[in-house]
Amino acid sequence: MAVPRQIQIVSAFAALYLIWGSTYLGILFAIQSIPPFLMAGARFFFAGLIMFVIARTQGSLRSTWAEWRTSLIVGACLLLGGNGGVTISEKFIETGLASLIVATVPIYIILLGWLFGMTPRPGGIVWLGLAGGFLGVGILLGPALRFSGGGNSHPLIGMSILLVGSFLWSAGSLYSRTAKHAASPFLGAAQQMFCGGLLLMLTGLFLGEPKHFHPSAITGLSSGAFVYLVLIGAIVGYTAYFWLLRNCDPAKVATYAYINPIVAVLLGALFAHEVVTLRTVLAAALIIGSVALIITVQQLKPKALPPITAVIETECAR
Repeated sequence: MAVPRQIQIVSAFAALYLIWGSTYLGILFAIQSIPPFLMAGARFFFAGLIMFVIARTQGSLRSTWAEWRTSLIVGACLLLGGNGGVTISEKFIETGLASLIVATVPIYIILLGWLFGMTPRPGGIVWLGLAGGFLGVGILLGPALRFSGGGNSHPLIGMSILLVGSFLWSAGSLYSRTAKHAASPFLGAAQQMFCGGLLLMLTGLFLGEPKHFHPSAITGLSSGAFVYLVLIGAIVGYTAYFWLLRNCDPAKVATYAYINPIVAVLLGALFAHEVVTLRTVLAAALIIGSVALIITVQQLKPKALPPITAVIETECAR
């Protein structure tokens, strides 16, 4: 039985690394002919309905108003703010660049946890990791800031949206640690996806996206990417993620935080013809290396730095 279990673990990690890393490219293809917020909203709305069905097979779907309130707040922060930020940002920046900025979420988690008194002050090694991560972001932002006064301001818009979205994702993750959730992780995920999906679609309606949306203009590539994001990115990826949390050390599951950007950058270069510059490689090394350092410190001192596990305990599929 040990060999099949080992195969299951390897397969689940492969799914987590490859699927969640590939969703950045999937989003890029989906929004080529589908408005960003409507696409993201429909994606999570349908994924939430499917997760409700999965949760039903695990037991009762009973839930309290307090649990729905938690799902609404977490869905607003993680899906509307976080994933919505990723989706709209890819109108302005490349997928690899987006994934690198999103990789700063564990850095935000550390800082916010300390500022709000949820964790002790970071130690010297963690401060080194934080400094390296923000230096990497600064390297990415450099050219956009230099040319922000001219016509080439789109990268700055996209990166600014992502920095705010990553902040909201981190704040929502920390809130989720102390909030009341449904007992079933699948039901909790379904509620978050359902609430977040509705908020994303309402945002799209408020921004007037339906006026510019023509279903007949949806391309086969966008349709296929949308189906992939719902069934594979959300359902398969999320199921593999939950299974790993139940069967592996959470700190090991957290390694997706610095594997996904590598996958996203490679896929963007291969299938979207994105150019990987020396600046991007240097920034990637700093950001991913810093996140790896911070997570490694947590593995060595789990009681001193618990917030990173908040990311893997509450994160919804990208």
